[in-house]
Amino acid sequence: MKFNESWLRKWVNPDLSSADLIEQITMAGLEVDATEPVAGVFSGVVVGEITAIEQHPNADKLSVCQVSTGTENIQVVCGAPNARAGLKAPFATLGAVLPGEAGDNKGFKIKKTKLRGVESCGMLCAQTELQAGDDASGLWELPEEAPVGTALEDYLQLNDTVIELDLTPNRSDCLSIKGIAREVGVLNRSAVNNAVIEPVPASVDDSFPVALEAGAQCPRYAGRVIRNIDIGRPSPLWLRERLRRCGLRSIDPVVDVTNYVLLELGQPMHAFDLNTLAGGIVVRMAKSGETLTLLDGQDVTLNPDTLVIADREKALAMAGIMGGMASAVNANTRDVFLESAFFAPTALAGRARSYGLHTDSSHRFERGVDFRLQEQALERATRLLLDIVGGEPGPLIVTEDKAQIPAARQVTLRRARIGAGLGLEMDAAEVEDILTRLGLEKRAVDEQGWTFEVPSYRFDIAIEADLLEELARIYGYNRLPTTSVTGDLALRARTETKIGLTPVRRQMVARGYQEVITYSFVEPGLVSLFDPEAQPVALQNPISADMSVMRTSLWPGLVKTLQHNLNRQQERVRLFETGLRFVRTDKGLVQEPVLAAAIYGARFAENWTEKTEKVDFYDIKGDLESVLELTGASETFSFSADTYPGLHPGQCAAIDKAGKTVGYLGAVHPRIQHQLELTHPVYLFEITQAAVLDSALPEFKKLSKFPEVRRDLAFIIDQNVAVGAISKAVRSMAGNYLEELKVFDLYVGKGIDPHRKSVALGLTFQHPSRTLNDDEINASVDTVVKGLEVEFNATLR
Repeated sequence: MKFNESWLRKWVNPDLSSADLIEQITMAGLEVDATEPVAGVFSGVVVGEITAIEQHPNADKLSVCQVSTGTENIQVVCGAPNARAGLKAPFATLGAVLPGEAGDNKGFKIKKTKLRGVESCGMLCAQTELQAGDDASGLWELPEEAPVGTALEDYLQLNDTVIELDLTPNRSDCLSIKGIAREVGVLNRSAVNNAVIEPVPASVDDSFPVALEAGAQCPRYAGRVIRNIDIGRPSPLWLRERLRRCGLRSIDPVVDVTNYVLLELGQPMHAFDLNTLAGGIVVRMAKSGETLTLLDGQDVTLNPDTLVIADREKALAMAGIMGGMASAVNANTRDVFLESAFFAPTALAGRARSYGLHTDSSHRFERGVDFRLQEQALERATRLLLDIVGGEPGPLIVTEDKAQIPAARQVTLRRARIGAGLGLEMDAAEVEDILTRLGLEKRAVDEQGWTFEVPSYRFDIAIEADLLEELARIYGYNRLPTTSVTGDLALRARTETKIGLTPVRRQMVARGYQEVITYSFVEPGLVSLFDPEAQPVALQNPISADMSVMRTSLWPGLVKTLQHNLNRQQERVRLFETGLRFVRTDKGLVQEPVLAAAIYGARFAENWTEKTEKVDFYDIKGDLESVLELTGASETFSFSADTYPGLHPGQCAAIDKAGKTVGYLGAVHPRIQHQLELTHPVYLFEITQAAVLDSALPEFKKLSKFPEVRRDLAFIIDQNVAVGAISKAVRSMAGNYLEELKVFDLYVGKGIDPHRKSVALGLTFQHPSRTLNDDEINASVDTVVKGLEVEFNATLR
């Protein structure tokens, strides 16, 4: 919101300097984003009148003017195309100092000079030469009634400041001079000089019918016919100047008045050329495929969720956003239909942006406009138009859908909440004074607190905390006491049966992985690659087509990140992520935390001591097993050959815990690898966090001081027998003194049946209280050998 200080001070004029006023507004939550003078610094510029003009004898584009300052006529050479006898314009006399270039504080001094042989003793000025506007097309034309010889700064009251507020979206009530004045009045306990707006009596009976087909989106619509206006009359200088200082340019009297009311009262308005309308106004939703040429010349195809103002034949305007070209007021307009409406903020939120538009009207309607302001704005605009362009007004007609008009809101404030929320005890009289001055009406008072009715222009007050905020703002944030937060902080018990994600992350990083965070929404095609049977949840409003469904696994995000790194010459990649996957079940949508990882490329980072070997299935399996060791119950996990749609059918394992599958591990399916254009295999795992984070309760076990005894055994077994099954069997057969079991060799090839393999096991025995003898060790080994022979048809190698 941009406004000029002098206009604000006509409404409310506290005894504050400009700097103090700006600081006060900012501290009240209406942040001042920028300030600037309404014109550059100059001196010696007066209102001048061209009394005579003739062609320059030596230049086609120059004129020789006689300029009156009220006391003398001065010869000036001028090149402006609009210079003419009788024109009044700013005149810089000899010795005058005009604003310099940006950053130049010296200014430009006017001296006597000759232009093409003709003496010039001053300078007629354009707006840009005084840094008082953007119009550089010609001289700044002043009104005929401008007093010749008067200092321009005094005549136009240029000792003024433009203030720009950066309002938060909830403070739509301050998007007007009236709203800002209301705030300043409350802050300073100053009277606010509201504009006197009296009903304009109708001089003709003409009206235009209005139908609300979209009452929920537009509950109130006020309109008035004004006939026989003279649009050829210019807008008065005071109106053009106020618009300019608020960042708007003058267009024509009708548009200028509607813009002025928008700035003054905060109510956007629009005027239609009455003679272009057919049948009556209809407020409705746009029809599919309906088109409209906007005032800026842009042709748009309207979406069905766009509210439009139409007549009985066509759409006339995008409601609350921008009018249409076909019904716009123009130089030939004699009759207008003036409208002022209330649109529900939710009906307009985001609509302008969907068409690449942002207007002063949409900015206000999206945030909320007072639903009781329409008649007042219409009366104000009518009076201004009649004063400027004349005309004959018809009766003011208001069409309402009463059921859709916002209901009055009441909010209760408890006395106890003031001390708890603001840190001070506030006198009841001061509480009532502040809130009533803000426009709230006291409805009930008791020992517990107050109940206030919220004014229609305060969309941001709905709960008790909002009233506390208002008290703090007006009382003064800098006056609130500074207190230290105190409280009893009970230490939560830290269970030893949970290890937390931090140790897991540290372990993965220690193994050379980098943690990534990917989007929870992914491309549908990528989900179907890894799990064709998955039914991902589709987003109603996706960021893009390749991020339109919720992930059912972390693998798609990891693979996309892997591709991103490979495309940037990172040939060795190790990634992991902790996050949610979203899976449909019989009980509905389940958000399940999981841990996932991916590896690709060389086994070791490039160095001169290691051979260049590619990672394989056992690399990522070993990394996962190192994480499972953190649980203290790694023996409860097992790996078994399995199949999964997105994994290689020969390199896929299910991860089981206590007989339940908790994840999968393996190489990416060759089909997916080819489709993703990956040169080497990618190895992945994904496991539920619940399985990884559950830890066995640590239990002390006395260390034995007696020697260990190791026996190494190599067995020939069928290739389809899993080594895990053998290890499990050995542990059950070897007795209570088996401390450690290791698989230290696996061999297939020459000297062994092609259908069989050699598995070498290292068995370590230890007794807690004595030294084991050979007979005990041999008995355990014999039991293992015979047991494996019976169960797996294994033979000693």
